[in-house]
Amino acid sequence: MRTKTLDQLCAWLERTPMNEAIQTVHWIVPAVQTVHILAIAAVMSSMLMINLRLVGAIGRDQPLRPYSARFLPVIWWALPVLLATGIVMIVGEPVRSLENTVFQVKMLLVISAMAITLLYQVPLNREPAYWTLTGVRRAASVALALVSMTIWIAIVFAGRWIAYI
Repeated sequence: MRTKTLDQLCAWLERTPMNEAIQTVHWIVPAVQTVHILAIAAVMSSMLMINLRLVGAIGRDQPLRPYSARFLPVIWWALPVLLATGIVMIVGEPVRSLENTVFQVKMLLVISAMAITLLYQVPLNREPAYWTLTGVRRAASVALALVSMTIWIAIVFAGRWIAYI
């Protein structure tokens, strides 16, 4: 979605010293992309472990709260790294990112994924057995895990797709 304001923002970003540095120092883009991909791997693997536990595919012999406590910090610490490296990539090529519909969808998916992660984490922090009880909560935990993993996979695909749109 292009707007006059978005065009002006992209034009301004293209004139910044940071954009010039990204364009002229040849190691910045591959280094930033490497860190971005490693942070994605950390988030994806942590989310996969939590979601597999939620559906009951692994770790059923371990309580959910301490199991999740091992992986949730990885997610929340990797997200600022993704934000920082993402900003560098956006400043390097603002039009390619900000005016790209796939990028905009990806950002909505990221917000959705973070909301779902909070939706999972907050009740778990209040009541350690919240998602493991039988009945509706158990069914909700499986649905939450499936939706969460689907969104995170869509985020990865959208991230790759940005380069081709």
